[in-house]
Amino acid sequence: MEKHGGDGGGNGLRHHAIRIPLTAAAPEVAAMEEDSAEPNVSLREKASKIISVSTAAYRSKPGSFWALLVLSAGAMLTAFPASSLLSRLYYNGGGQSKWILSWSAVAGWPIPALLLLPCYLLLDGASPTWPPPPRLCLWYALLGLLSAADNLMYAWAYAYLPASTASLVAASSLAFSAVFGRLIVKEKNRMGLSTVNAIVVITAGVVIVALDSGSDRYPGVTGKQYALGFVLDVAGSALHGLIFALSELAFVTHLAAAGSNDGGASSSRFHVVLEQQVAVSLSAFAFTSAGLAAFGEGFGAMRREAAVFRAGGGGKAGYAMVLGWSAATFQLGVLGATGVVYLGSTVLAGVLNAVRVPVTSVAAVIWFHDPMSGFKILSLVITVWGFGSYMVGHSGAAKKTSRDRSRSGRQTMS
Repeated sequence: MEKHGGDGGGNGLRHHAIRIPLTAAAPEVAAMEEDSAEPNVSLREKASKIISVSTAAYRSKPGSFWALLVLSAGAMLTAFPASSLLSRLYYNGGGQSKWILSWSAVAGWPIPALLLLPCYLLLDGASPTWPPPPRLCLWYALLGLLSAADNLMYAWAYAYLPASTASLVAASSLAFSAVFGRLIVKEKNRMGLSTVNAIVVITAGVVIVALDSGSDRYPGVTGKQYALGFVLDVAGSALHGLIFALSELAFVTHLAAAGSNDGGASSSRFHVVLEQQVAVSLSAFAFTSAGLAAFGEGFGAMRREAAVFRAGGGGKAGYAMVLGWSAATFQLGVLGATGVVYLGSTVLAGVLNAVRVPVTSVAAVIWFHDPMSGFKILSLVITVWGFGSYMVGHSGAAKKTSRDRSRSGRQTMS
């Protein structure tokens, strides 16, 4: 084809007959040549290409952007596992109220509020956007209600499941994040073959845990309670993915209304992450407080639980320490997740949420002596495999996108 395309003789008439434009054929031919030559590329050259693509991606954003993204990801990977372990510690220490554990998660809403003032003072161009417009207030109230329901589901799950099992099941949030991200914010959450493969693999890992449900059941937990905890863990993971996607949509809508020209993900406007978290956490705190008073055991149950609490040194001091650290770590984890959604995407937040699974599982086995059956080990390996599959595919897609942009630029110049 390439030889005939370059000739001006009789063979050229054949090309005119089927009407293939030379400008359209050239990229296809180049792509075929590059793909056919790919197996002959040395490992060193492949590494060089990956490094060059990564360098180009790094230089496309300011250093402050990457610093905030790394800090946000680090907060997710450290604070969320700590919060999960503290939830299990609450129950091990004698706590029984799902509403109190849910309430402690959002009781730390003043933490992001305290961080807002330094942001206003230190970030260039950062100014308060309060009060938000009525439509955005309703959006924050909706996210707060969903967050309160999500926390309550996880509280029920940790009441009946070991921390290692609950974290493995929660890895399904990657699948829900990918699906909801694609449906709600299509531009930043594309679903390639690697994403679909990761969803299938991680879902298989969750199914394996379900098949092994009898090996790690705590004494006193019935089969129905275990099943309820499992179902609510999956439902909470689905709601978690939906919250990620709706938070990203709120950022896109908010920043578009504010006249942002760069799509919103700029480090100079990172204060909107804190503003959204303050509003959503305060809303969730209000809903959870009302639920604790109306449907739960009431705030008086805290005094009764503290009197017989055994973890963290025991007594009121140990009870306050466990709930206090639970509030702090949860808020830090949510802040990191919201920052990743703002700077990255819903799918990236779901991926990092899945990465914390091995951290939580191993820590639970060490600290709480959770049983680790062969099925759970297999599920853990499959979960890590699914995450690796996503990362490899995502890296290849990024390289292809960069290559396509480079070709487009060369065609424009020519």
